[in-house]
Amino acid sequence: MSSEYQFLVDFTLPANLDEDFMDLIPYQRAMVNRLFKDGVLLNYALSLESSRLWCIINATSEIEVQTIILDLPLTEFMKYEINMLTFYNSMQPVTPDFSMN
Repeated sequence: MSSEYQFLVDFTLPANLDEDFMDLIPYQRAMVNRLFKDGVLLNYALSLESSRLWCIINATSEIEVQTIILDLPLTEFMKYEINMLTFYNSMQPVTPDFSMN
């Protein structure tokens, strides 16, 4: 039985977001949405101002994280650092109770 851990991936975007980079954004978004749906991706945040992108990934090892992020279309344009988290807390979205009234 394998344990899942959370890993923070800290990407540094290229200084110039050229046409090749921009053309891959829809494919990146589609893969990100699939990873969210599959429960692999917990968090995804971008700051164009600081040219950084961060994500939290559920995985059993750093090698698994590398495999996941190397499948993302934009990874080839960015430098990245992977850090295993000691813990990861987040606020769960509150869904109102459904009422038939």
